[in-house]
Order: sequence, then structure tokens, then C-alpha cells
Amino acid sequence: MPGVRADLARLIRIPGIAFDGFDHTHVERSAAAVAELAAAADCRPTSSARVGNRRSSGTGPHHPARTGRTRACTWPSSPGPASPRHFFSSGWAFRGPPAGYPARMPITDPLTPVEAGELDSLGAGGSWTVFGRQLRVTNLDKVLFPGRDDRPPVTKRDFLRYTARIAPTLTPYLAGRPLNLHRYPNGAQTKGFWHKELPAHAPAWLSRWDNPEADPGETRTYLVADEPAALVWAANFGALEWHPWTSRAEAPHRPTYALVDLDPGPATGWEDVLTLARLHRTAFEHLGVTARAKVTGRRGIQIWVPIVNGPGFEETRAWVQELSRTVGAVVPELVSWKWQKSDRGGLARLDYTQNAINRTLVAPYSPRPAPGAPVSAPIGWDELDDSALRPDGFTIDDVLERLAERGDLFHAVLDRPQVLPPLT
Repeated sequence: MPGVRADLARLIRIPGIAFDGFDHTHVERSAAAVAELAAAADCRPTSSARVGNRRSSGTGPHHPARTGRTRACTWPSSPGPASPRHFFSSGWAFRGPPAGYPARMPITDPLTPVEAGELDSLGAGGSWTVFGRQLRVTNLDKVLFPGRDDRPPVTKRDFLRYTARIAPTLTPYLAGRPLNLHRYPNGAQTKGFWHKELPAHAPAWLSRWDNPEADPGETRTYLVADEPAALVWAANFGALEWHPWTSRAEAPHRPTYALVDLDPGPATGWEDVLTLARLHRTAFEHLGVTARAKVTGRRGIQIWVPIVNGPGFEETRAWVQELSRTVGAVVPELVSWKWQKSDRGGLARLDYTQNAINRTLVAPYSPRPAPGAPVSAPIGWDELDDSALRPDGFTIDDVLERLAERGDLFHAVLDRPQVLPPLT
């Protein structure tokens, strides 16, 4: 899409716009450039086919034909901000297992057949040894997610099995970060609630972070899921959604991601969301910025941009705001900048306000509380042009097969920290 890239580059560089914020005057002043870009972008899909998500047959370095198994994740080979060793020596109030408990379990091995078989052999509950930890699991036959289409309901046993299988891939995205849990102990068909304070009955081997800035009545001790068994514990605790902080416990005011949330309104169609995502894709290509997208498992798309540890939330929020306002000006009929949802006329919001301490987006591969157990699944940028893509099309039943075929499409956010470039 070289024409799109060139036109967006010209729009970004229009003097007086990129950092002044867009209003109707700005848009009218640059109407020619906006119209030219909108015509060149050709963002809307040419097919309106309504079929299920396609499972691509990946041939990348993590394809089973090359590795012989589903890709496993490892920690960085040298200490650094993402290394477990760094957290234990950083001097922050981050607490690993106390004396007498094993060190953190390695996360390089997937769930074994023996561990999976032990879960299947349990009755309604019992003791399950998984990833070297012994967990008390309960209510295994309870339905947590209603069925969808021709698929049966998802039980807690199914959910724990999925959690254990995805945990080795997901743990690097959670390690060292406070984790907010969205709990639905009675299932996705009931009202959930946020649970941030690690309960007193939590196993002593769980790592945790004490927030020194917590005021009376606020959450003080957070779970830090730095090993797969910790995520399985959270799942058994009724956490159907997992929301890691954008910053690490060692530096809570310094995010390591900039977040772009394409939040559809009631009048926003899926093709409108794809239009906004494609325009952001073009912007990142022009800027030379590494970014990765995922469908939310609901109606939208979210984009994570890995950044070097240094800028605060104010800086990253301002950068995302300028980028999204520039992109939004291309299709002003799709976007509202009103704060109140009731004032947006049903339009989408490009929500840059998630770039704040303790404001989170759902983790990659996390289920969402809806029928069929949809998953917030990473996607390749090319899939924005796939007419089969749907925001809630991947579920816990098929996302693991997709991971085996295509590898972890989100992995670049873990190892490509970058300085956010200026937009003028």
C-alpha cells in the first residue's frame, strides 16, 4: 500500500495539525489531503462473506513441521527488565516465594500428557499437580461459558485445561507485572467483578507485589503471575479474564507498552473497525514502528506498541492521542472524541486514555466472558484483509491449534523495545 503510506505521511506532517489536536477547523483546512488519503486508502473490504475464521497453515520458524511441537517460551538469556532475576534483585517490594518453597518453575515446557490426564481423572475436584505446583481445584464440572452455535458449553475443567496449555506462552506477558483479575466465579452468564487484592488464603509460593503508594482502602498486594501455575491458580479462583498492568512492578510509573484501543460504538460495524485498524497499520508502517494487533474477543481490535522503559504515562498517552487523532481525521464520520459514551452518537472511540497507571487492556490469549469462550487472539497485520476475520471468532477450542500453526504472533512486543518517534 505505498500510496496509502505516502498520503498518510503527508497528512501526519501537515503543519499545525499533528500536535495541535483535530477539530472541525483543522479538518476543513486539510480537507484536500484527507479526501485524497481516504480515496487512496481503499480500506474497506471488497467481500462481505460471512464465514468462520480461517486457520492459516503457517510455515514460519515455529511451525510444527520445523519444531516438532507447539512453540514454547523462554526467559531472556541475560538479565534485564524482562528477566525474573531482575525483579528479585531490583529492590522493589516484589516478593517471590518465601524460604522453604521451590524457586519459580521454568516455563519452557508445555502441559504434559500426564498432567492433562490427571486433571481429566479428577471428579468434581481434588488435588492437581501442574507445572511442579500442587493446586486444589474445585467445581470442575460447573459450566463457566454457555455454548455457542453448535459447540457445547465450556466447563471449569475445560477452562483450566486451556489455561494450563496457554500459560507457557502467556506467562512472559504477565511476569513482573501486577495482574488485575476479572472474576466470574458463577460463570460468564452472570455478573462479574474486579478482584485486585491477593487474598490471604492464596498459596505462599505465589509471587506478589506490595504497592507502596496504596492509600487506605485501595489494593495493596497484587498477584504477579510469573510462572504458569500462578495463572492456573487464578483461573481456578474464577478469573475468566486476565489484565496485566502496562508497567512492571519495579517501575510502576514507566510503561513498557503504548496502547491503542479501537473501541466500537453501538453504530460501529466490524468493517468500520477494520478500516480504522488498517489506517493505523499504514501509520505504523510509515513511522517504522513495531506494533502488534489482536482482536478483543468482543467487537474491537487493540494494538500494543513496545517501548523502551523511560517515558511516563503522560508521554505515551500524548503520543497515542496524536497518532489516533491524525488517523481519525481521515474518517471523521467513524470516530467521536466525546468523553461521554452517550454523546458519541454511536461512533467509535480511539481510546488513548488506557495509557495510565493501573488502566489495563485484556491480555493476549485471555478468554472473554461470553458464550463459546472467545479469546482475545493476536492476529497478523495481513489478516485485516481477510474477509473471514471476526473479533470474536477465535475460542479456547481453536486458538491453540492456531498458535501451533502460526506461532505467537504477538511475540515482538516482548523483545523489540523502541523509542517512539516524533509525529511531526
